[in-house]
Amino acid sequence: MTIFWILLTGSLVASCCGILGAFLVLRKMAMIGDAISHSVMPGIVIAFLLSGSRDSMLMLFAAMVCGLLAVFLIQTFQQSGIQSDASIGVVFTALFALGVLLVSLFARQVHLDQDAILYGEIAYVHWNVWEVNGVNLGPKAVWLLGVTFVVIVAVIGLFYKQFKLCAFDPALAAACGIPVALFHYLLMGLVSMATVSSFESVGAILVVGLLIIPAATAYLLTDRLGRMIVLSALVGIASTFLGYGAAVVLDASIAGCIVCAAGLLFIAAFLFSPSHGYIAKKLRMRKLIETQ
Repeated sequence: MTIFWILLTGSLVASCCGILGAFLVLRKMAMIGDAISHSVMPGIVIAFLLSGSRDSMLMLFAAMVCGLLAVFLIQTFQQSGIQSDASIGVVFTALFALGVLLVSLFARQVHLDQDAILYGEIAYVHWNVWEVNGVNLGPKAVWLLGVTFVVIVAVIGLFYKQFKLCAFDPALAAACGIPVALFHYLLMGLVSMATVSSFESVGAILVVGLLIIPAATAYLLTDRLGRMIVLSALVGIASTFLGYGAAVVLDASIAGCIVCAAGLLFIAAFLFSPSHGYIAKKLRMRKLIETQ
């Protein structure tokens, strides 16, 4: 049963991150995911200090607020003339450092450390269960990720056309009367929610890998957004199963092996993709030269 919960948790994380990652890759906002995953730390610490619990909804809400704050600051700095990469670097390092400082000052004696937030440990997910009237309903992380997955699918499904147009042509979306800024912050809110929900299983740093690598792999395999979203989630799930198998054989970090497996799948797509793969491009170039 332990293996089942580990694989289910990893698959939910991969699905949530894969769906959102497709939009981040298309909008060339890959590093925004990295910024959000680090910037939510002050919100987590403040919520913990207020509630005294790591399981409170206040923590999820506070972390999402910090994530949106990070996005707002990055956008503000960019509009003021600061380069995009510099804006991201300034905001997420400053907020993450603030979170580390709060932990070292006020939460040093409790189980809320940088390693737990950064790396997580999916192998322990089945220990923290949700009980109602003495009935074991399964790991809390699975329920939280399940709710997050349903929310993401519902929001993306309801506003798919708007998200699609904003991803490919924001100017046209604005001309059509679509509130581009609203959908931008809605997407960032979903990214924040997925990031916080995944802390217990894979940690903040590895969430970035699952946000970007499966989506980048899917980008190489198809030119249609709908297929890209599905493929991104499937690549993430496949990475979960392959990574867990590798972790068992190597006796290594499960989360680390999952992301490494995702990296190997990306390399395979980069080399062998029928349309965008390196080998396919070389073969087309060789045929073109031969026909001339």
